[in-house]
Amino acid sequence: MPTTVRAALVQAAWTGDKESMTKAHEEYAREAAAQGAKVVCFQELFYGPYFCQVQDAKFYEYAESVPGPTVERFQALAAELGMVMVLPVYEEEQPGVLYNTAAVVDADGTYLGKYRKTHIPHVNGFWEKFYFRPGNLGYPVFDTAVGRVGVYICYDRHFPEGWRALGLNGAEIVFNPSATSRGLSNYLWKLEQTAAAVANEYYVGTINRVGIEDLGDDDFYGTSYFANPMGEPVDGFASDGETEVVVRDLDMDLLREVRNRWQFYRDRRPDAYGDLVQP
Repeated sequence: MPTTVRAALVQAAWTGDKESMTKAHEEYAREAAAQGAKVVCFQELFYGPYFCQVQDAKFYEYAESVPGPTVERFQALAAELGMVMVLPVYEEEQPGVLYNTAAVVDADGTYLGKYRKTHIPHVNGFWEKFYFRPGNLGYPVFDTAVGRVGVYICYDRHFPEGWRALGLNGAEIVFNPSATSRGLSNYLWKLEQTAAAVANEYYVGTINRVGIEDLGDDDFYGTSYFANPMGEPVDGFASDGETEVVVRDLDMDLLREVRNRWQFYRDRRPDAYGDLVQP
């Protein structure tokens, strides 16, 4: 595997319809590839608005099979660009069985699998239980051309157990595609993902959309970034209001250096944690 991975995150504003949003992300992927990126992750539910601001069954129409039309479209682009892609989409497993999902596609266009969001919020402005069942695929880690990649979606990040499960499953880079607005969790944005990177000794790439959409007054504040295994942002944060393709170089040798220094995985005591997972 490469010792340096050039990786990209895309934070974007809603364009008004699914097809224009999809085309825009094809161009963002091309822009990332032109800058040398070998892996890219889009924001949560990337081809739509963040419709969970309201509860309206018309948005079920955004759901599709995974793999399906959108994933297959980006499989072709991944193969063309030689780029690993993480594609957060709205999945319909069957009518009425819907998930908040991210598909992972390798650099040759191969569909590797998917992660389904595990923790589903249902609070003002984030009415997600109306749209999604809780994920049931565990915490998969995918062997890709850039290393071992995991996904943990938005609200998941408040729960340390999944971050650790991804680390135990061998993740080297974990992407956290999100739709997060100012106010409720803004103060956590630069804390939780950096802390997860430190505690689990891997890279975290965290993505947020930008702008105010036509479903409410939520202002999505961007500020996408990569955190390294020392909890440091890699070359700073994206803007808090502009569409941006964030490209950063990740020093993968740092994982071994940090893990040898701290030995968190060696010194874990799973025999002492049983009570933590009791209901």
